[in-house]
Amino acid sequence: MIFRLDERLVFPDPHLGEPYGLLAVGGDLSPERLLLAYSQGIFPWYDFRQNREIQWYCPQDRFVIFPSEIHISHSMRTFINKGSHEVTSNHAFNQVIEHCSELRIDEWGAWLGPQMVEAYKLMRRLGYATSVEVWDSKRFLVGGLYGITLKRCFFGESMFSLEPNTSKLALIALAHTMQKNGGKLIDCQFETPHLRSMGGRHISYDEYMTILNT
Repeated sequence: MIFRLDERLVFPDPHLGEPYGLLAVGGDLSPERLLLAYSQGIFPWYDFRQNREIQWYCPQDRFVIFPSEIHISHSMRTFINKGSHEVTSNHAFNQVIEHCSELRIDEWGAWLGPQMVEAYKLMRRLGYATSVEVWDSKRFLVGGLYGITLKRCFFGESMFSLEPNTSKLALIALAHTMQKNGGKLIDCQFETPHLRSMGGRHISYDEYMTILNT
């Protein structure tokens, strides 16, 4: 079932959504609604050219990475040991999200349009969004990722690479930082071969919510 949202700050029971995850349409991208959504495992994702209304997803099968389970291949260890790149956090959030948007903006189904970009920039100014940046030896931004941080969990939104391995390096750095600080999980939203190779696995929505709320 797909629900229509109105001005009220409320979401339907995520268990009642479509099997592939679509739960609701409508509403807005205000910080209050986004925080409520993420606290229930719900996130906005829609083709902004084809859909005027925001679409909200909450898959019952969740693909996540536990920070302690991040997989670092032999080739990535070699890459890291070269020390050719620097990793920072929250030094260039706007640049990261703009790169993520621009690199996919002409693709069919592109979802990171101007409305989404501005909403997450506001979330960063409020302290809820986080970015990880990867810089080359000349201090050019060559990779990174961003997402929402809430309840010691990281809800990944997008990542980019302008050089091989740089988005992987950002994800590894994020996982290591979360391990040090008691972080519990990285929500990948959807499975990809790239994220599976990094240690991603499936858990149920109910297990996901138990982790989120403990």
